[in-house]
Amino acid sequence: MTSSAPDAPEVYPPSAEFAATANAGPELQAEADRDRLAFWDAQARRLDWATPWTEVLDWSDAPVAKWFVGGRLNVAFNCIDRHVLAGNGDRVAIHFEGEPGDSRDITYSELLAEVSRAANTFTDLGLVAGDRVAIYMPMIPEAIVTMLACARLGLTHSVVFAGFSATALRQRIDDAQAKLVVTVDGQWRRGQAAPLKPAVDEALAGETGDPGASSVQNVMIVKRTGADVDITDGRDLWWHDTVAKASAEHQAQPFDAEHPLFILYTSGTTGKPKGIIHTSGGYLTQASYTHHNVFDHKPGRDVYWCTADIGWVTGHSYIVYGPLSNGVTQVVYEGTPNSPDEHRHFQIIEKYGVTIYYTAPTLVRTFMKWGRGIPDAHDLSSIRLLGSVGEPINPEAWRWFRDVIGGGGVPIVDTWWQTETGAIMISPLPGITAAKPGSAMAPLPGISAKIVDDDAHELGAGGSGYLVLDQPWPSMLRGIWGDMDRYRDTYWSRYAEEGWYFAGDGAKYDEDGALWVLGRVDDVMNVSGHRISTSEVESALVGHPAIAEAAVVGAADETTGQGIVAFVILCEGMENTGELLVSELRTQVSTEISPIAKPRQITVVPELPKTRSGKIMRRLLRDVAEGRDLGDTSTLVDPKVFDAIRGH
Repeated sequence: MTSSAPDAPEVYPPSAEFAATANAGPELQAEADRDRLAFWDAQARRLDWATPWTEVLDWSDAPVAKWFVGGRLNVAFNCIDRHVLAGNGDRVAIHFEGEPGDSRDITYSELLAEVSRAANTFTDLGLVAGDRVAIYMPMIPEAIVTMLACARLGLTHSVVFAGFSATALRQRIDDAQAKLVVTVDGQWRRGQAAPLKPAVDEALAGETGDPGASSVQNVMIVKRTGADVDITDGRDLWWHDTVAKASAEHQAQPFDAEHPLFILYTSGTTGKPKGIIHTSGGYLTQASYTHHNVFDHKPGRDVYWCTADIGWVTGHSYIVYGPLSNGVTQVVYEGTPNSPDEHRHFQIIEKYGVTIYYTAPTLVRTFMKWGRGIPDAHDLSSIRLLGSVGEPINPEAWRWFRDVIGGGGVPIVDTWWQTETGAIMISPLPGITAAKPGSAMAPLPGISAKIVDDDAHELGAGGSGYLVLDQPWPSMLRGIWGDMDRYRDTYWSRYAEEGWYFAGDGAKYDEDGALWVLGRVDDVMNVSGHRISTSEVESALVGHPAIAEAAVVGAADETTGQGIVAFVILCEGMENTGELLVSELRTQVSTEISPIAKPRQITVVPELPKTRSGKIMRRLLRDVAEGRDLGDTSTLVDPKVFDAIRGH
C-alpha cells in the first residue's frame, strides 16, 4: 500500500540511540528459537514465585493448557508488594486525572495499603478464593484497587464496561454467579455526571416471575459524583464506610499458576457473550514480558499511558497486570479525549511528561480529523515510543501518528492480539524492527503463528489467508466459562486435525515476509471472485488528503456477488466537492489496490457507528447498505449516529 506522500519511506528502522538502550535485542529471538520452553521458563523467572514449577507446559489435555505446572504465586504481590519490598514504595504507581480536573498521585506504598484494605473488607464479607466478583466501574483508581484486591484473595473478577446496559451486566453476573458487585454512584462523561448505580439496581431486581440475580450478596459503592442513590439495607455498602476504615495490613497468599484470575466477556456470534477465562501464572508471565519488551519500559524513568478502559482486555493486560508487575509509573485518565475540549489528551501528556503512549487507531484518526493544529499547540517532546492496538492501523494514520504526535523520530509498536490471547502476540520490537507502516511485522519471540489456506497449507511471501497460532502460549485462554464445548468449537474446530488455534482474522505476508493483519475474516469481501479486505480499501481511502476516517462493507450485488460500499469522514476544514471527491476516491482505490476494488458507492458522513472500545460496527453499516432494519445498537457510543448517516 502506498501513501499519499510519494516520497514517504516504506521502512522505518529504529534510531541508533534507541537501539543502543533497548530492552529487547536480537538475542531474544535467538534464545526463543533455540528452546521455546526454556525461553518461557526464563521469562517466568522475572516474577516472584512462592513455589517453583515442576514442568513449563503440560499440553496433554489440548486444547486446554497448563503452564508452569505446580508453581504458586500471588499476582497482586507481584504487582505491588515486591516493589515496596525492593525499596520503591515512594515511586508513583498511578497519576490519576479525573475528567472534571481533579487529580491525585498514588505511590506503590499507598496502593498496597488501599488494596490491603479492600482485601480485608472482601474477606469480612465472607468471600473466599474461587468466588466471583463483578466490577462495574469507570476509570478511577478504586477500579484498579478492586481488581488487585480480587487477585490478592484468589477471587475471580469479571470487569463489565461501565457503558454497558443493565441487561448486559445482568447477563454477566448470572453467567459467572458473582457474589459481589463493586460499582460507583455515577460517572463523569463529557462534563456530565451520569448515574451508574441505578443500572446495578435494575440488573439485580429482576421482573415479574424473575427472582433477580440471586447469586449477589453485596453491592459495594464508591462515591464518585455525589449523585443520590437508593440503598438496599443488608446488601449495599459504601466504600468510604467499609474499605476506607479497614486495616491496611494484609498478608498475600500464593495460588496455583492455573488458578482463574479473571473472566472477561466478549461478544459472540450467537448473541450470548463468551466468558473468556484467564489464569494466573502464564497470563502474568506473558503480560509482564510483553510490556517490558514491546514498550521498552524503563522503571523509574518512563511515564506510561495506555488510553484503554479496564472494561476491555487491553485495560487488564496493559493498565493493570503487565505494567504494575514491571513497577510502572502510569497515567490513568477517567474521561473522554474531547472533554472539556480536543486539547485534553495533549495537555495530559504535557502535564505528566508521558514517554510511552499506547492508543487505538480510531483515536489517531479522530486526532487527524481534528487537525494537527491541536497537538502542535503542545510540547509532546517527552514521547519516545508510540503504540497502536485494537485493529490494524492504516499506513496514512501510522505516519501521521509518528510525525505529528511522535515528532517524526520515535518507534511505533503496532500490536496484534485478542481478548482470547491475553497478551500481545505479533508486534515490532522497537529497538530492532525496521517497521513498515500498517504492518504488525512478526510474531514476538516465544510466539508461533502461521498464515494458512483452507486446506491448512502454510503460505509464504505474498500469500494471503487465515492467521493461526500453531503452538500454545502462556497467556492463552483456558476456556469459555461454563461451556468448554463452545470453546473447542469456536477456536479449535476449523483446524482440529492440526491442533491449531484459529484467530478469526485474515492476514497476508508481503514480498519481504512482513505480516499484515487484514481484520476479521467476516470483514473480507468477495467481489467477482476476488477476496478484498475491508481494511485494505479503508487504508486506500484514508490515503486521500481530504479523508480522516473510512468504513467499508460488502453489500449484496446481483452482478458481482458483493459490491463495495464506503462511508467516509472528511478532515477538519476539508470541503465536500461531491462527485469530484467521489471520483478521486474511486481512482485512489483503483490505483492502490485494483480497479476491481473500486467502491460502487461512497457516502460522506459526519460520524461512524462505533462501540465504546472504538471498533467500527460494520455489521450495522451492512444493514444500512442493504436496506435492512438495524440489529442491536446497544453497544454503540451514540445510537443516534444512524439518523445522521441516513440523512446523507
